[in-house]
Amino acid sequence: MKTKIVDALAKFAKSMVQPLMYVSVVGIVMLVGIVLTNQNLVQALPFLGWGPLPFIGQIIYTCLMFVINNLSILFCVGIAGAIAKSSRQHACLIALMVYFIFLNANNVTLSSTGRLAEMTALGLTGTGQATVFGIQVLDMGVFGGIILGCLTGWIFNKYSGKQFGGFLQMFSGTRFPFLIMALLAMILGWGATFVWPYVQAVISALTGFIANSGNFGLFLYGVLNKLLLPFGLHHLVYTPFMFSEIGGTLQLGDQLLQGAYAVRTGELAAGLPLSDASYWMSFTFINLFGYIGVALAFYKTAFKENKAKVRATLIPLTFTVIVASITEPFDFLFCFAAPLLFVVLSVISGLSMVALKLLNLPVATSGGIISAILGNLVGSYAVPHWYLMFVVGAVVIVVTYFSFVFLIKKFNLKTPGREAAGDEGADASSAKAPAVEAKKEAAPAAESEVPVAAIIEGLGGKENILSVDNCFTRLRVSLKDVSLLKDDVINTTGCSGIVKKGNDIQIIYGMQVGAVKKAVEETLGL
Repeated sequence: MKTKIVDALAKFAKSMVQPLMYVSVVGIVMLVGIVLTNQNLVQALPFLGWGPLPFIGQIIYTCLMFVINNLSILFCVGIAGAIAKSSRQHACLIALMVYFIFLNANNVTLSSTGRLAEMTALGLTGTGQATVFGIQVLDMGVFGGIILGCLTGWIFNKYSGKQFGGFLQMFSGTRFPFLIMALLAMILGWGATFVWPYVQAVISALTGFIANSGNFGLFLYGVLNKLLLPFGLHHLVYTPFMFSEIGGTLQLGDQLLQGAYAVRTGELAAGLPLSDASYWMSFTFINLFGYIGVALAFYKTAFKENKAKVRATLIPLTFTVIVASITEPFDFLFCFAAPLLFVVLSVISGLSMVALKLLNLPVATSGGIISAILGNLVGSYAVPHWYLMFVVGAVVIVVTYFSFVFLIKKFNLKTPGREAAGDEGADASSAKAPAVEAKKEAAPAAESEVPVAAIIEGLGGKENILSVDNCFTRLRVSLKDVSLLKDDVINTTGCSGIVKKGNDIQIIYGMQVGAVKKAVEETLGL
């Protein structure tokens, strides 16, 4: 039972990755719009007000903020497409139609029962309702889209192959799951008006609990975001804080912004003081600094004859973590071979977030060091001492380095460069589920040299592959028979690790995983 629950959560987290993959790009581009429209910056740098620049900035900000304010539909369509095992374009189209059916059913129910809230000077703030695509509905934030996306994907997989004869033939194939979901969306749109107010009360209570937990809540948030990453479950921790009212709300004109991401972006654009919502966006602070300490500790404790090899492995991986905030290739070097170290790193992550709060440094660190510097430069009007985050970062490096060196030597942990001859990766591959085969020397495959044949062979052949997907760094494959998996063959393809969760296999390829997935799908004819 426990395994089934963990597997279900892992699959759900995997589907969440699809829409989230684009949010970081939206955030980086939006920074340009914020820079060109922020009045504090324009006053300090008058050239930003020249000619068409303010207009260009307004277009960028308004267009991309619209995306952020409508993440619910992105989750609905993206999750449905991620869950669907075939004909994903049809699953996405069904999800889109279902989303609008749900909104209208919700609106009609509220209107018919006389529960449609009255607009006030603050819009619909405090009423529990919101306007989505011009339709006044119960405010479910991103949760409505997530629920509909999951249901659509599940129904699509179950019934998209259904065939009927005679008059009912028109409902065959992908039209049948649409028929089912259209009816379900109407029922859910109606039922949500009675059920969701109670859910809103729970969410409100959770928000209050986190707020009243103060630094402990922030600490726990930082720990879990790091600790659950190898299992792919960290998305379940940060997503509600980043994109729902749990992470904070901001009334900006007639717009109600929800979630730390939207709130901080709105505050920066309007030149407002930064609220505590920003702290929820600092859960990647450990990535910018902590891994430097980890890399130095691994190099320091590596056996002398292995130092050159360890250095060659760690430098590109550390660079990837700092610049792109992608940690998985690095994490799988030690998270299962030396889990104690990963727990310690997670604790340091939580403590670093608390340190930022105590020092009144509401900095955002998602997207890597370049994005962090640009984003916090824009907010320097509210946090002029934002650069002190580098002082905190230096402390994190030192603490991480010395704690890792001590623990590695004390318990003789098998970190990179300390493996016994012939057993490289043995500790990782023998770890409890999810099993991991850590391959420490291979560099990710170049986009033009994807070893497709070897990947397919390593996965047990074309007939053994049920589905292929990817997240930020992992190729995610579902197999018929996991016993046919050939780790040694896959380890020749340039991966940096293999994660096994039952019949679901994740192969770590880094940022070029998209090219790997595309090449595999083309070869398989998917």
